[in-house]
Amino acid sequence: MTRDQASSNASAIAAIDHAIAVARGDEPADLVIKGGRVINVFSADIYQADVAVSGGHVIGFGSYDGKETLDASGLYVAPGFIDAHIHIESTMLTPREFARAVVPLGTTTVVADPHEIANVLGLDGINYMIEASRGLPLSVFFMLPSCVPATELETAGARLGARELSLLMSHPRVLGLAEVMNYPAVIARDHAVIEKIAAAHGKRIDGHAPGLSGKALNAYVGAGIKSDHECISADEAREKLRAGMHVFLREGSVARNMAALLPAVREANSVRCGLVTDDRHPNDLVSEGHVNFLLERAVSLGLSPLTAIQMVTINAAKYFFTSELGAVAPGYVADLVLLDDLSRFRPRMVFRAGELVAENGRLVAELPAPAPSPRGTVNIRWREPASLEITARGARVKVIEIVPDQLITRKLAVEPLVRDGLVVADPARDIAKLAVIERHRGTGNVGLGFVTGLGLRRGAIASSVAHDSHNVVVAGVSDADMLVAVAAIAQSQGGLVAVCDGEVLASVPLPIAGLMSERPLEEVAAATSRLLAISRKLGCVTRDPFMVLSFLALPVIPALRLTDRGLVDVERFCHVELFGED
Repeated sequence: MTRDQASSNASAIAAIDHAIAVARGDEPADLVIKGGRVINVFSADIYQADVAVSGGHVIGFGSYDGKETLDASGLYVAPGFIDAHIHIESTMLTPREFARAVVPLGTTTVVADPHEIANVLGLDGINYMIEASRGLPLSVFFMLPSCVPATELETAGARLGARELSLLMSHPRVLGLAEVMNYPAVIARDHAVIEKIAAAHGKRIDGHAPGLSGKALNAYVGAGIKSDHECISADEAREKLRAGMHVFLREGSVARNMAALLPAVREANSVRCGLVTDDRHPNDLVSEGHVNFLLERAVSLGLSPLTAIQMVTINAAKYFFTSELGAVAPGYVADLVLLDDLSRFRPRMVFRAGELVAENGRLVAELPAPAPSPRGTVNIRWREPASLEITARGARVKVIEIVPDQLITRKLAVEPLVRDGLVVADPARDIAKLAVIERHRGTGNVGLGFVTGLGLRRGAIASSVAHDSHNVVVAGVSDADMLVAVAAIAQSQGGLVAVCDGEVLASVPLPIAGLMSERPLEEVAAATSRLLAISRKLGCVTRDPFMVLSFLALPVIPALRLTDRGLVDVERFCHVELFGED
């Protein structure tokens, strides 16, 4: 045994000995929370008990002396909330600002998939997220991105294979392999994908397989993939539960599936279920909340508060093998949330490892200094404006149809509006032109298509947030406004913009990988709210057209998408011609 090992072993022995002494009542606890109603996720009941905390852990229930006491009479004492699947980058906040936003809402742990920034910066992006989340009053664990790039149907900024992922797989805050979105490759026994799965052996492997069923689902689960957050119907959720998957019910800023999926959740199977956000916009964090909003929504839809809390605490912890999190019980980390009621879930106090970190909706813990920002990432090779022109080549043109509150799209084929031999946007029929412009390598790639369901009547909207490769996506009624929008994004090294008649009306700069702002939550949320208000004046009808826009370039969710390399039929998993019926 080395000197360091001996020292570590001695420290562990001393900590255990001290915990036993406090639990026996031989020594005082650090903190005793008196008179609260404990939510016990193991026994599935609620009862009044004092809770003793020492060394960052719950020591026990009952009458204890404490160096500090807290009267929690009338309050519920719940475990800290866990978001088991989120892309922090989608909040457009740095991990530091994200923590400042969500900890006062009761979130004490998140499991983040940094595949947004990884698709832009590769390992440098993952390392930035790890470093930027160090020392926060929030436990941030990571699942390593399995899909960088997500597919070969687009151009990403990086490429991560099994060899690169293995460099970080042993990191103490890495829990496994993130959502395996390229499920057709798994089923087709693609060697490169199987190597990534094998690299995560012994850790969790998350899934992403919308609509997968039958033998294909058997093959996917049999490969070691044990969760899914992409179900859109109760029947789909039931089939995946029967296949042994852990089903996460998603209620994000775009995909709001909870109401459709809750009928699949019963008391007997709820241990295999969880609630997650996946993607959360900054103004939704301000107006609705985070995991506390999931709880409020679930309870309003008829789920019992106790079951809902289990789904965002112990269920998530057990799924990820984080055995010290997710409960108010002896030996568990004292991540605690004190609540007035079990309907609104607005915390009075939040403790992380026994320390008060938030009170009455405000963070009281100190935050570390911001991590250094990575390099600029918007590198567009400009071409003539004619690059957005679409020459008419048939009697029918394919159009991506947005499905409200869902990530899936539908395929349409309509008669195009043609002027001077060019197919143009048709706002009278709610058909906008759509373009995806490569921004990582300066290739000059431009994918062109059409979309319906945005409601855009004038101008253009654009974003450097375009899942998952995060090229620049722009929708518009006029080519000129679309190009102005793209130029504005290039100038700010990323962001969201709304343009009309050649003028940038509103923007949210996102200079960190074209995904995140350096500004505080309040400023980002205010700028986003203004941008959304302007987009509505331009005719947009979706709740958040920029979040919807960001998913139109994601070629792993059915049915029709657009990348910098062209139109993609996801069900056939290949590029297709813009013109024609199929």
